[in-house]
Amino acid sequence: MRPRPSEWLLGGYATVVIATGLVRMDRYPAAAWAVVAHGLLLVLLGLFQSPRLGPAGRLLRGAAPFVVLLALYGALDLLSGFGAERTYDVLIRQWERGLFGHEISAEWWRRAPSPFWSSVLHAAYFAYYFVVPVPILISIVRRDEPRLVFASFALMATFVVCYLWFIFFPVAGPYYEYVRPDAWFTANGPARAVYGVLERGSSYGAAFPSSHVAATWVAAAMTWPASRPVGGALIVAAGLLTVGVVYCQMHYGIDALAGAIVAAMVVPATRWIFTSAGRTVPGN
Repeated sequence: MRPRPSEWLLGGYATVVIATGLVRMDRYPAAAWAVVAHGLLLVLLGLFQSPRLGPAGRLLRGAAPFVVLLALYGALDLLSGFGAERTYDVLIRQWERGLFGHEISAEWWRRAPSPFWSSVLHAAYFAYYFVVPVPILISIVRRDEPRLVFASFALMATFVVCYLWFIFFPVAGPYYEYVRPDAWFTANGPARAVYGVLERGSSYGAAFPSSHVAATWVAAAMTWPASRPVGGALIVAAGLLTVGVVYCQMHYGIDALAGAIVAAMVVPATRWIFTSAGRTVPGN
């Protein structure tokens, strides 16, 4: 069996992480664990080349690299020495002021205070964890292997692009840089859920570009051809999330814009790569 595009992509990313971890191990000994984890990932990709995979195994093969990549998100902290790497927030905040005239994430919720919109937009932010897997799950349920391979690659490409920025151009973001919003702003269930997740699973330096924005828009784009009703719902969710990450002071406005640009580039690039390689590009 020949490697799939997503496996080439993930293998390349793992190789970059291993090389980076080896270089940084003297400064950050914990980076050795990132090297080991991504080395095991290469082994897993090798196992997927077995010709004895059945239909279920092929479906698992299509989804597994994407799931594994998400699971390796925590390795970003190992590579940065848990925030010891230099961050570029000063530069990003300069861009923010130049583009918007002010630091929009710091001021938007103050200029337009609303407990209602705080609840709605924090909920939209939290919905990210449910939105991103949708095109993968639809493909698995329908046993649509070509669509699974296509959607998996697009989502993986999105995360790989974002993760590489996080490794080599870390930006902490408003969650770490700004004072927390007033108590009334986070006194709702969705906000408490979001902060609970971030306190347990946020990686320092992973703000620019916003992978939340990028991945939700790509998930919506991958879902739309398979199911217009579900895809339409995801488009609404992605729009609310894009606004929410800024209004709720999780990302700079420039982070959200960059995330949208990543999504706008990944979707046509995925189609071009599959077409050029003679692989199936799922239609409606």
